[in-house]
Amino acid sequence: MADTQGAGRVHFRQQGAIAIIALDNPPVNSSNDAVRRGILEALAKIDTQQSRAVVLMGKGPNLMAGADLRELENEPTEPTLPQVTAALSAFPVPVIAVISGHTLGGGLELALACDSRIATTSALLGLPEVTVGVIPGAGGTQRLPRVVGLPLALDMIVSGKPITALEAHTVGLVDELLQAKEDKALEAEIVDYANRYQGGKQPLAERDMPPADEQALQAQVNKLLVRARGLPAAPVAAEVVMKAATLSFSAAIAEERARFLTLRGSESAQALRYLFFAEREKSFVPTQPVKAMPIARISVVGAGTMGSGIALCALKAGYSVDLLELNDQALKAGVARITQALDEGVKRQRLTQVQRDDALSRLKTTQHLPDVAGSELVIEAIVEELAIKRSLFADLAKWVSESTLLASNTSYLDIDQLAEGIPHPERVLGLHFFSPADRMPLMEIVRCKTTSEQTLSTAAAVTRRLKKKAIVVANSWGFVGNRLYAAYRRQCEFMLEEGASPEQIDAALEAYGFAMGPFKVADMSGLDIAWKMRQQTADIRHLRRYVGIPDLLCEAGRLGRKTGSGYYRYDEAMRLTSDPEVAQIIEDYREEHTITAKAFSEQEIQQRAVLALINEALLVLEEGVCQRPTDIDIALVNGYGFPRWRGGPLFIARQMSSGELESELDKLADISGKGHQRAKSQIVNLNNHRIEESSL
Repeated sequence: MADTQGAGRVHFRQQGAIAIIALDNPPVNSSNDAVRRGILEALAKIDTQQSRAVVLMGKGPNLMAGADLRELENEPTEPTLPQVTAALSAFPVPVIAVISGHTLGGGLELALACDSRIATTSALLGLPEVTVGVIPGAGGTQRLPRVVGLPLALDMIVSGKPITALEAHTVGLVDELLQAKEDKALEAEIVDYANRYQGGKQPLAERDMPPADEQALQAQVNKLLVRARGLPAAPVAAEVVMKAATLSFSAAIAEERARFLTLRGSESAQALRYLFFAEREKSFVPTQPVKAMPIARISVVGAGTMGSGIALCALKAGYSVDLLELNDQALKAGVARITQALDEGVKRQRLTQVQRDDALSRLKTTQHLPDVAGSELVIEAIVEELAIKRSLFADLAKWVSESTLLASNTSYLDIDQLAEGIPHPERVLGLHFFSPADRMPLMEIVRCKTTSEQTLSTAAAVTRRLKKKAIVVANSWGFVGNRLYAAYRRQCEFMLEEGASPEQIDAALEAYGFAMGPFKVADMSGLDIAWKMRQQTADIRHLRRYVGIPDLLCEAGRLGRKTGSGYYRYDEAMRLTSDPEVAQIIEDYREEHTITAKAFSEQEIQQRAVLALINEALLVLEEGVCQRPTDIDIALVNGYGFPRWRGGPLFIARQMSSGELESELDKLADISGKGHQRAKSQIVNLNNHRIEESSL
């Protein structure tokens, strides 16, 4: 029978006794109205008397990478995905799902509704709906535990993390792994499996639940929910999955659908979808067509914690890496950190031994600057001193090619000054990694006045390969992330001065969803870092409100965790406790400055801290520091522990009316006092996030 196409790029053809339905909705085969309708129309065309099996597969790399998230913004339309999965399950002829590429969310739910599942060896399978604020809504919470058991189903659905095809085959989720690589051979292997399939109809809805220890399950749920902190749909997902053990299939999927529909319109789901789209936009769009330069070899100067972390990140991405460090002991320590991290990756099964060995084979160490001459990109990660960095850049320029990109990992220094006097300054930029560099997802690409669009395009391509969430920012104090965090921390210090305790502020902001309160962060980072910066600007501190409590702590030798005391006291295991000495320092400070302590509610602390971020974010936009409004929210969420399910400060601002925002910014200005710069209260339009890959 000739290939026919149903509505929504669903192809149907008959090959002997095998009916083949192929989803063809580029670029990722996401589910939408037309695809779902096309599947039902294809099923209706099948001659059930002449067909021994139906194959459901995807054209291109994926079976189905999930639902089109844009559909969640509107009311569901028919046919819904539950109607399609019900039709597949009830179809009188066995249906075989071919799992390939990223078969996630609705794609895996389709496969679970089939009678047999086969997969390519490179496939990933998962139900990541919690990461965008919902739960599986087409039977996934009930069919998955019936095939893999409750423990694994809970782990996959509550965490949202996918598993490999090999893992899926081991646990029985996949019946057979496909070995062919070329399209024609693969299709022949699929058809051969369908022709010899003898399993008949095997709907998971009718399968009994595997037994499980209820107490062990509850302990597992508790651990999963701790790890899923900040994902409001996670506890709902756990609750609904557990229904598989107590309710009938029909009752449980009715519960699943009801909870899915409730979650889809929640503010947290909207925030998570907003970030999903924002993070998939291109980090840099040049004004003129330019081609990124190919980068194969990266040199990292400095083998300290940051330098070795950057080198590790590049090695994991497949680059050849030169690690340059003049100090022999520091170089050995850097290599040891890299080796230990790779060994840990093997131990945790994140890397194979072959991958670990391959990464180390691409690492070259040196103590001689001329050895970096063949690199296409050099990243410096040395001491944060402008004069030393300028000297290094001048020396590098003598040895490397005139097209080699020269990047600084500085957090605060003026990169325009680093570019001064460098031949071809258009190749100078900032690549601000966040510690630990191999794990933290955020990257700030810093544009100097002279940086070319080709350099920025190349940097954007590198960061994609490094699997970073990159934003392009103008050269400005603190860039985006550190500048906003400084405003947030400053507001918290104001509240500390006015009457709140470090413990109260930290607890309130952690309850809001921050990964860690600001004073715990300060202790972890080291109080002396900010102290040194404040000392450098002591001659202008009179221009704005200044809180001297952090200085008093530093003067008392309380520099944070590394000294055993900061805002808190730490034991040998780094467990923190409140310290009466800190309370006394704060009380004495207030008395000296005739400040009467006031009481703070949790909500007031949260509102002031978030408003400080909103105000600074609007100032950053006014000044043109970043390319897109969404960049600010991406930075806060991926680099500074802002609760992802709240979207970010500008997402929050967008939920407020202009009058409300105006009033709140006025209040913040009044409270913050001398030197506070009030932002204009315009709300940027954050609605337009047009990207191609929009599926889950």
